[in-house]
Amino acid sequence: MDDIDHSLLVSDLRYPQRALSHRQLNISNDSYIILSIDANDPTSLPDCRFLGSDSGVERLRAMWRKNCKRWMRDKPFSENLAHVLDIQLHGPSSIQKTDPQTECGICYAQYLPIDDELGDKSGSGTDCTCENNSCSRAFHSVCLGDWLRSITTTRQSFDVLFGNCPYCSDPIAVKMNTRK
Repeated sequence: MDDIDHSLLVSDLRYPQRALSHRQLNISNDSYIILSIDANDPTSLPDCRFLGSDSGVERLRAMWRKNCKRWMRDKPFSENLAHVLDIQLHGPSSIQKTDPQTECGICYAQYLPIDDELGDKSGSGTDCTCENNSCSRAFHSVCLGDWLRSITTTRQSFDVLFGNCPYCSDPIAVKMNTRK
């Protein structure tokens, strides 16, 4: 499972757990594959289910049926899957948590506007990130604070707001800017 999680674009990996024997992979813009790996024989050909547009799914199913005999137990999983489906597979998301060029998940801007009302945050980039490794969405703390204030389930302790990530719903916290 680690090989799949680190080498392919897993689209449903909210809580990475080795105990789960299935993964949903993003194959293209309109096609996904759900793989079920046999825990007793993880190098064997997995069971699969295709999701997406009819034309994309039919093409993938045809390739799977035609090439499933090409599966080789001694090759890495991602290489086998690409060989059987006869396509180039996407790797994991290339956006890193520390990437300063990341856009805010709320306002979709790289930098906050230059505005006196924002104080020292004026013109700054994203400075807050979701702790969930499969989400890792970046936010401006100002935007996240405004978002969390609009949600009724958000709690406040001193100058910190505690709530849920707008994308994955995992717990997230942000220190409020006390200077106006």
